[in-house]
Amino acid sequence: MTATATSMRQRFAAQSVIEELIGDQTHLVPRSRVARVLGRSPLSGSGTAWYLGAQGELAVGRMLDALPAGWTVFHALPVGTKEADIDHLVVGPGGVFTINTKHHRGKPIWVANRTFMVSGQRQPHIRNAEFEAARVTKLVHKRLGLDGRARAVVAVHGASSIVVKEWPDLVAVLDARRLRRWLLKRPVVLTPDEVERVVDVIDDPGTWRTVPSAPNADAMARFMNIDHEVRTAATRRSLWSLGSIAAIGVTAIAVAPPLLTVIFTQLAASLLR
Repeated sequence: MTATATSMRQRFAAQSVIEELIGDQTHLVPRSRVARVLGRSPLSGSGTAWYLGAQGELAVGRMLDALPAGWTVFHALPVGTKEADIDHLVVGPGGVFTINTKHHRGKPIWVANRTFMVSGQRQPHIRNAEFEAARVTKLVHKRLGLDGRARAVVAVHGASSIVVKEWPDLVAVLDARRLRRWLLKRPVVLTPDEVERVVDVIDDPGTWRTVPSAPNADAMARFMNIDHEVRTAATRRSLWSLGSIAAIGVTAIAVAPPLLTVIFTQLAASLLR
């Protein structure tokens, strides 16, 4: 049985998606020895999505955890009655920020106001980020009687490019690598006392609409094991691909001289006629 969290700071980056990934893996039939040798991925289709999501959230989480004193970072905050969560929530002198992490490795991003396109496909990232910030504004700012609102951020990890034609009114869209610096450059809007009050409210499990669980002691260890298997499988597939290319090259070298001899013989014969 998973214990209930006594502090929301107990939750680690990507906790929710890692729990989903681990649950997904328990329903899979183990790979055969041949499948392992050939480098078949240990992940299902849905498992791949959870895995990539976890990679993005962990990367952004590491950046946020490096923020200086005066800033507090929360991860994987459960909201609503389903499995939704806020990837990261940051509180500091610059305000309260909900950060929605998106891992779009190697894909181009195009943004124009509330339109967010990934490789030409429209995604609801702006709308979702606005909704998360509105929820936190209601839970925190209105509860404490603070002015302003939580600021929504979509942090994109691994994209090949990010083109913003028109900035959204309520959401900042950033390359995740710029996130920490961007936060530190925000103008001061909260006093140290206000920051402390906000942190206390967010840290209270009773603030959130679902019962948050404390981290499973071996969840990260199990994720690291899955990560190792995924990387090993990818390496084996690459080696098989390189081996196939090498085999084709060797075959071409072996076949080329006799083939060239035939071609030149036929060419010479045609010229002598």
